[in-house]
Amino acid sequence: MAYIQLNNGLPGITGLLENRVDTAAPIRELTQILLRGKSTLTEMERELIATIVSFKNECRFCTKAHAATVIALGGSKELLDTVYHDLENAQLSEKMKSLLVIGSKVQEIGKAVLPEHIERAKKAGATDKEIHDTVLIAALFCLYNRYVDGMGAYCPEDPAYYQKLAARLTTIGYDRPKDAMARKGEESFK
Repeated sequence: MAYIQLNNGLPGITGLLENRVDTAAPIRELTQILLRGKSTLTEMERELIATIVSFKNECRFCTKAHAATVIALGGSKELLDTVYHDLENAQLSEKMKSLLVIGSKVQEIGKAVLPEHIERAKKAGATDKEIHDTVLIAALFCLYNRYVDGMGAYCPEDPAYYQKLAARLTTIGYDRPKDAMARKGEESFK
């Protein structure tokens, strides 16, 4: 149960965003651009950045939501477990590993990103835009994680909820659905 009275019965960030659609609009737009917009990083790669940051921030809702999305985009539970606990041995390109390191450093504190992290990413073929977007995705998900946990948002335990949410995020994306999703108690998604 959220720490404040929400105008809906929705879980996680969904309930928070629907509670203040005016502040949610620019956040949703930025998320749509970064995670679903045109990029040389795949949607799964960008979701991995969101997931590792959420995992390291111990945000259960965001970790479950974005892990399910990684799986829906072709990843696996095994890949996620390796990314969380043994990144350097994950079945990923050197470029992606280096970007996930940068995202993890942003999660710690922005100043933890050092020139050698950027140099490693560039040596592995990362472009300036990919590095920029990695840092911005990581920073955005720190905001999301702190928003969800700082407001005490409800986190469903049923994995089916996250699979359904992932299906929506992989097909529709992060824009606000046009339906009346804010009705109290209506099951909906981020």
